[in-house]
Formats: sequence, C-alpha cells, structure tokens
Amino acid sequence: MAEPKKKGLLSGLMRRLSTAQGSGKLEKLPPARRASDSDAWRWRDERPDVPSSRRRPRRPDPRDSKGKGREQSNGHKYDPAPLDGWPPSGVSSEEELTLGHAMELISTGVPAHKGHKRPIPHASDHYYGLYTTTAGNRGDESDAVNQHDAMTQLTTIRIRGSGPPNYPWETLEQPSLAFGYGARPGTITLNYWVGLFSAIPPMINLRDPGMVPRDVDLAHIFHRLQDLEGGLEDDDEELLYRLYKRFLRDPDKIFNPHKTMERQITDLVMCLSGPNWIDFSNPKNHVVTKFIYDTSPENEQQYHKFFYQLVLSLELELRINSRLHTDWAKERLVEQIPPKIQWNLALARRWKDFVRVEDYGETPDSVRLRYRLRKRQVKMLKRFAQMMKWPNLTETLDELKQRDAEGALLPISSHTMAFFSGLVLPGPTFPFLIMNSLIDTDPDRATDELALLTHLHPHCGFQYRHSYTYWTSTSIVGKVLAPTCLEVAGWVGPARPTVDLRRSQIARIRSRKPRQRSLTPEDVTSMSDRSDPLGPPSKVYPVKDYELLVPDTDDIIDTIRIEQLNFKALPDKQQSSSGPKWFDASIQFAIDAVSWPLHLTYDVSFINAWPCSDGPHPLFFDYVYTTRKVDDVVNIIDWGKPSGRERSPRSTPVGGSKPAQPIVEGDDKERVLVIEAFGNSDNEVLARAWCSHWGLSAIVADIGKTCMACAIREAYAATLTVVILVEDRPEDAE
Repeated sequence: MAEPKKKGLLSGLMRRLSTAQGSGKLEKLPPARRASDSDAWRWRDERPDVPSSRRRPRRPDPRDSKGKGREQSNGHKYDPAPLDGWPPSGVSSEEELTLGHAMELISTGVPAHKGHKRPIPHASDHYYGLYTTTAGNRGDESDAVNQHDAMTQLTTIRIRGSGPPNYPWETLEQPSLAFGYGARPGTITLNYWVGLFSAIPPMINLRDPGMVPRDVDLAHIFHRLQDLEGGLEDDDEELLYRLYKRFLRDPDKIFNPHKTMERQITDLVMCLSGPNWIDFSNPKNHVVTKFIYDTSPENEQQYHKFFYQLVLSLELELRINSRLHTDWAKERLVEQIPPKIQWNLALARRWKDFVRVEDYGETPDSVRLRYRLRKRQVKMLKRFAQMMKWPNLTETLDELKQRDAEGALLPISSHTMAFFSGLVLPGPTFPFLIMNSLIDTDPDRATDELALLTHLHPHCGFQYRHSYTYWTSTSIVGKVLAPTCLEVAGWVGPARPTVDLRRSQIARIRSRKPRQRSLTPEDVTSMSDRSDPLGPPSKVYPVKDYELLVPDTDDIIDTIRIEQLNFKALPDKQQSSSGPKWFDASIQFAIDAVSWPLHLTYDVSFINAWPCSDGPHPLFFDYVYTTRKVDDVVNIIDWGKPSGRERSPRSTPVGGSKPAQPIVEGDDKERVLVIEAFGNSDNEVLARAWCSHWGLSAIVADIGKTCMACAIREAYAATLTVVILVEDRPEDAE
C-alpha cells in the first residue's frame, strides 16, 4: 500500500506505530442532538437492503409489498389520547391507512431501534463494533440507569471531551458502560446486549520505536506534574520545546528541531509505545494504585516508572486537547491514537481531574498528594453501605468517619487508595474497588475471609456474617435475584443468605454460555426493518393487520415463593485449598405448595425494555407470540427450538409433580414467549431463573413504562424469544 503524500501526524502515527493494516474507514460524527420523532420517519427511508438470517415481518398479499407511498392523511383527525381499543374511534376495521395516517395511529411514541456496524481504527475489516441507537419514544427516559443514582460514573470515560457521551462508540471501554446498566435491577441495555457480539481485535503489540526517554529523578517528575496543573504552555513554542530538555531527545535537534505540537505528539506516542512501560490496557493492571501504594525503597523503581509514564501521558493528553486545535481535528487525532496509548490518556485525565501535588522530594515517602474527590467518595461509600444494609454498618461507618478525620483512608489498601483518589480506569474494575473499600474499612476480622474479591473473576459473590449475600451484577445469581434487591455500583444486594456457604465466604459461580446463537452484523443492521411497528413497507396499511395488546394485570399470581438459595461445591475447579471456591447455583421455589428447583446453568442476560409513550400500541400480525402466566412457565421446555424436533433426553421436568409438555404453535422458531410475571418480585425471579435454566436471554418490560407490543418488537430487534412482563407498584419501591 502506498503511503499518502501528506506526511502529517495522522499518517505518521499510522505508518510508524501500527503493526496491523487499518481499514481506514473513519466517519465524521453528526452533531450531537436529542433523538426525535422525525428520526423514526427518516429511518424508514434509510433502511439498508442487507441480507439477514432473521426474517422480516411479512404481509399476506405480496402485491402490496411494493413501494411505500407517503400519502397524506385521508381526512381523519388523530386523537393523541392513548388507545383503548382497536380499531380506534372513527376508523373502520376494513379501512386501509396511508403511511402518514398509519404512523400517527400506530407509530407515535414507539421506540424505533436502529443498529450500527462501525469499523475499528487500526484493525482489518474482520473486526467491527456493533451498537444501537433509539428514537421516537418522545420522552426523557431511556433503557439505561441514571449513572449518578447507580454510582457508576467512574466505570466509563469518553475518548474525547468531558461529560456524558452522546453515542455508545464514544467511550474507551467497550461495550460502553455509559449505556450499560439497565434501569431495572439486574438488567442491561439493548446497546450493551448488541455490543457483546462486536468483533474486537486483540490488543496489538506496537513496534518498539527505539525512542528512550532521558534519565530523570523523581523530584523533576513531580515538579513537572505540579507545573501542568496550571495547563500547557501551548502558546509559546520555546516553552513547549522544553519537553526535549526535560524528558525526550530530539533526533533532529540541529537541522529541524521538533518545535511544532504535531511532531511533539508523534514523539510522545512513540516514546510511550516502548515495551518497558506498564500496559494499562491489560485488565491485570487496571487497579493502577497497586504500583504506587507501596512507598518503601523496595518499590521505588516501580513507583518512579509509574509517575514517569504518567507525566509523559499528561504531556500528550494536554497537547492533543490544546485549545489551538479544532474539535474536528481533536476527534480525528484521538481516533488514530493506538488503543494501548489511549489507556495511558485515560489515566492522565483521571489524574488531571482529581489529584494535586502538594509536596515532593527525591523519594516516594516524601510525596504528598491532595485528592479532590475524597469527600465525595466518602459520602458515596457511606451511602453504598446503607443501601446494601451492611451487617456491621454502625462500626464500619464509625471507622470510616474516624479514618477520614485522621487522613488515613487511602493507606488501608491499594483498592481504597484507588477508590478514594478517583484513579479508576474505566471498565469492570470499579464495582470491586468500592466493595473492597467497604470490606477493608470494616473493622470486623470476619472480613479477612473476603479479601480475595477481584475483577479478574467477575462472576462471584459472598456471604457476610450469615446475614446477607451480595452478588456482582455480572453474575447469573445477581441477575436472577435482582428483582428482590437493590442494584448499586455494580452489586446486587442485600440478597437472602444460604446454608451452603460459611458464615463469611466468597463464592465463584460456574455458568455456561447461553444456548442462543450469536447476533451477526446483518442481524444488527437489519434491526429497524425487523422491528418496524408498521411491518414491511406498503402502499396502504390495512387496519385488520394490527391488534391492540393489553395484558390482564388484575389476575395476579400469588402462589410463588423463593424457598432457598442452593450452592453445590465443585472440587474439580478448585485451584488451591486456600482460595475462593467454585459453585453451581440453583434456586428452589414453592409453587402452589410444590417445590420446583431451577438450576442457574446458563449466564443469560436480561435487557431492560425501552420505555414508550402514548401507549398501548397496536402490534402487526406477523410478530408472533404466545402468552403464559408465570406459574405455568415451569411446564415449558425447549422453547425456541423447532417444533418438529424430538424432545431431547435432557428435556425433563425441572421439578414438582406436573408433567412438562412442549408448547407447539406452528413452526416459527422466532415466536416470542411472553411471561406475565405481575405481582410480587418472586414471580419475576422465577421467570428469570427459568430463563437461566434453559439458556434463554429475555427482554424485561415494566408495562407501566413499556407496552406489550413494544416489548415484543424489541425482542425481535434483539433476536430474542422471551419477554418478561412485570409491573412496578408503589409498595415495591418501599
């Protein structure tokens, strides 16, 4: 491949640093704005003609499938009031609607889901990111949780700019956790679900450019860190050039010194690409404070390396985001920075935002830092302990208050240092930092049994004092039990205790991948077609092709209760006798006084349904579904498999005395099972446990926010075959 003629920064980085051939497919993002109803109209005109293994909705008369007119309304005046029947008042069941009138009656307030396949810089076309955006629901709510309320702000970071990202592809961690946690406990968003099937390339090893920094002592490093608190001297070339007198060597010093910011950025990237620096893209290094927690002479070399890498990263970060660059130039530049270097920039931004240098000397023990986020983090930890109903709450909060007054919180452990300082890299590390900070602050010696919680084993939980159990949001136990608990900072609790664990013990949970097949890029890019509320494009839209779905929320099942939470130890998976043990999990329910055990075998996901407005909405006839009450779900086996298939030997009843029978309604393997789990929260837990037992992920919809038709269409968009309907009531909030 020939090199481009322009030998600027972008071509230089690509040419000199990457060992992989990039696709070169870079897009300029549209200006950020709030999605509106017009997006839903526009998406109908922009649907790609992409083949997909998933079928699109069909109409009975193929002659009506050609073209899509945009005729004006035929004289009917649409009443924006919610529909209470179908056809609506003034419309005949034999009438054929124009596109405009059909949009008004059927699509107003419906979430319109659009899938995106985006190239990954520095990677071949075999790699891509998958995302979704949603518009048209005419409300301020989305399917994601409020990050402030959920205490998840530090789990994500924008690649460029500050504040919440506008799009899921704008964050460093992928899938984006800014669009990750669902608004209902134990759920994720539609975008996060789709992002799980992205093809992310392995982290490439950058070529060693051979640019070795100067030997600099610790005092000079901290002197520069303190200088940079006031910003970069980007308006003075001579001051900028001091980079080479302090840290780097200019190879063209005599004939062509690197005084321009572009060349300095290139040199900094090349220097940080060396093999001897800490690789912060490696999850093992995500607790960054482990490199600086120890200030003893034995750790002085590691301490020095960390801060030398930090000051170079900060020099790079400030040059990239110089006020002399346009926003478009910054965006293009950041896209060309290798991912490994972007993790250095993330750490530099955390430092710039949250840490200040107060004093320093020649040795690590002479360094004094001020942490701007500490007071907020103390309040957050106190609130977290209260919401989790921590068993040793009073003593723990007293210890927290005393240590805070003495300035002795950060030295407790590397995890408390990371949490209270704000030096937290994005991704799944933060939930373990906050929980380990709580455990380390608790003076009870029983917490010694909980010292080995780590983000490297995310599918885990623990029992403390035989009072409660706590589970990560990523573990299947946490996902299933979440309706009976709170979900805060990536943890689900307080959950019921169990007799299968010691008084205080960590449990790592074994689970399998769901048995549903993966989403393909074609499934994602055809999402808007396959979930269109009007069905396929047509000249006219017959009223009789739609029906209004209103579930019966008065018929509440109140005969389901969780009996016990069971764990079976797995001796063959124990790596050592002293480490945390592995378990298989199951939940035993009482249904009509009969015990039904359900094994949490598969690590399925539960997607929080997007809220709709002006519902309920009609459903096009070709979105096929079957409705069942939650107490009948244990009688359903092998859902989603072709009906002509013989019952497999393993498809046995999961418990109880009733014989389980497969439900056969046509041969459509995409038929959606709608489980009505209204009533107490144990009903929803049963529905989720059944999904885990059979390996089926599901949409979870609160019908107070999302109508049944919109939930079914989202299941089609996500290529799922189960919808769980619930209804939050005021007493549930208490």
